[in-house]
Amino acid sequence: MATGSFVSYLRVSTAKQGQSGLGLEAQRKAVADYLNGGSWTLLAEYVEVESGANDERPKLAEALARCRLHNATLVIAKLDRLSRDVHFLTGLQKAGAKFVAADMPEANEMVVQIMAAVAQAERRMISARTKAALQAAKARGVRLGGDRGNLPGVGDKGRAISAAERHRKAEQRTKDLAPTIAELRAQGATSLRQIAEGLNERGITTARGGRWSAVQVQRLGL
Repeated sequence: MATGSFVSYLRVSTAKQGQSGLGLEAQRKAVADYLNGGSWTLLAEYVEVESGANDERPKLAEALARCRLHNATLVIAKLDRLSRDVHFLTGLQKAGAKFVAADMPEANEMVVQIMAAVAQAERRMISARTKAALQAAKARGVRLGGDRGNLPGVGDKGRAISAAERHRKAEQRTKDLAPTIAELRAQGATSLRQIAEGLNERGITTARGGRWSAVQVQRLGL
């Protein structure tokens, strides 16, 4: 039984399908059937007309941003409405938003993990081939470089990567919030306190799940 807040994402592959509604209504019904009977709120519906081979999908990006802002779950009718591409689904998982497929609700996280495991296996195979090539080069007398003795440098690099990831997430959060803050200002919010109140009224929490204050809005730099 579905509970919580949801954002619906529907996709068709051709403009003709998008204009006629063919495919969209079936997807919409699948989503409605999945949600039916639970205690849920459908915050928004996003419709994309795009080829499955193209991972650049602005409506999906908007839907994911909405999910992140409201801690909602992205709900789709079928897994193949997103993509059959392993890296794309893994990227979806990294986007920081939950998602579920109406046709296989129990497999939402499991499927991504399995697909990610397949991708990891592929990377190991590539790594093995690379090591074999390096060993062959060494056997031919080619001098191989490396930085195995620089452990402090490796640690510094790891910390830098971690800091960069935190910075990336903070920038993404600010980017997600920008349209809503612009809308609040257009509606007459002129102070940081009024913007904070507007975000709280819309049910948008801070990154840590708390309520907004004027100081926190100021830190966004928007």
